[in-house]
Amino acid sequence: MDKQQSRILAHSHAAIERSQRHRWVMAGVGSVALLGMVAAFALAPSGQESGFATQTVLEQLSTPAVTLINDENPSFLREERIQRSDTVSSLTARLGISDQDALEFILKNSETRVIAHQLRPGKVVSAKTGEHGELIVLYFPLNGKDAMLVVERRGNSFVSSEQVLQLEPQTIVKSGEIHSSLFGATDAAGIPDAIATQLAEIFGGDIDFYRDLRKGDRFSLVYEILAHRGQPIRSARILTAEFINNHKVYNAYWFQTEDGKGDYYTADGKTVRKAFLRSPLEFSRVTSGFTNARFHPVLQTWRAHKGVDYGAPTGTRVRSVADATVEFSGFQSGYGNMIILKHQGVYSTAYGHLSGFAAGIRKGSRVSQGDTIGYVGQTGLATGPHLHYEFRVNSQQVNPLTMTLPTTIPLEASQISRFKATTGPLRAQLELAKQFKLATIE
Repeated sequence: MDKQQSRILAHSHAAIERSQRHRWVMAGVGSVALLGMVAAFALAPSGQESGFATQTVLEQLSTPAVTLINDENPSFLREERIQRSDTVSSLTARLGISDQDALEFILKNSETRVIAHQLRPGKVVSAKTGEHGELIVLYFPLNGKDAMLVVERRGNSFVSSEQVLQLEPQTIVKSGEIHSSLFGATDAAGIPDAIATQLAEIFGGDIDFYRDLRKGDRFSLVYEILAHRGQPIRSARILTAEFINNHKVYNAYWFQTEDGKGDYYTADGKTVRKAFLRSPLEFSRVTSGFTNARFHPVLQTWRAHKGVDYGAPTGTRVRSVADATVEFSGFQSGYGNMIILKHQGVYSTAYGHLSGFAAGIRKGSRVSQGDTIGYVGQTGLATGPHLHYEFRVNSQQVNPLTMTLPTTIPLEASQISRFKATTGPLRAQLELAKQFKLATIE
């Protein structure tokens, strides 16, 4: 699902009424916000001094159909964005290609047939044609690669090749508000799913994104994309982010130490990444909490429930909440397929009712925080697919939803000055993003 297409924010009064989502983009660290292709509005909050010059801009731009390359031997360069209903024939027609031989080559050649299967909406494709529509060269970015497929005329025949894209980083500033879900708000803001997932991972030690989100929560972030000729190819890394959850503010800045290791830190240099994640699933719902008295649906009796049950479809990935060594993996009575992980010090975690284990999961193997260790199922005493999760201290179960989780080591004092100097420009960009209500979802 690709949600990176820029929406036009102002083209007519009707469009303004339809769109309640305002978008901002910033290209290049410290640069000014880019405008949309047709129009954009910059709205500064009243009574606030932002430190940035802002103005309202309404600009109508007409896009030329073709660009003339030269006069002596006329050729034309045209770019088109793939539409949801496109076929190879409709796309090449919009590119100004009137060349049956070229179309047959693209559809039948073993290397170029991939084009028909990679017509992802929003992707920008370009072609150079002669004055009668004959194809000279076609440039088609490939999915999942930093490369493009080039189809080129050689006399009366065609050849194809892959060329590595020369990617340039661009810095994007976005902000949004939660009205129903994290992905709903990021979709409305045009933030890629990969970046939304990063946002949840960064603050996953402080916020349980299944239980803790509230309507009206806000987030702002600065992240990088990699672009080719100004067109986004793929997402990169979040550089800084702020999340306001239930009126509590969390922030994070990416910082790479001199030994080459990078991580996220708060404004005062404390590590954001906790030693333990709040949840073993990326996104799910809690179906049964930690309690000393619960009516067991299978045994039909009251008994303690010393863990947390997360409802999720069979096959949902289960992740390790911290770095660990596998202490047990196998079948264990009412738990069904189960994994027990031994963490640092007195801590261990258990994962029950799994449908299966990830590759390499066996007693003694090492796993890192966030690694997939197994998959949700309903083995053992379970009435439906879910994960039974336990957090243990000295082998005794405790409630992971209420306990204070251990933190990791902060930056050394010698690193603090360089950290503040490095993150200074990011703070300014984050402050700019926080001034605007850029995206909401009803």
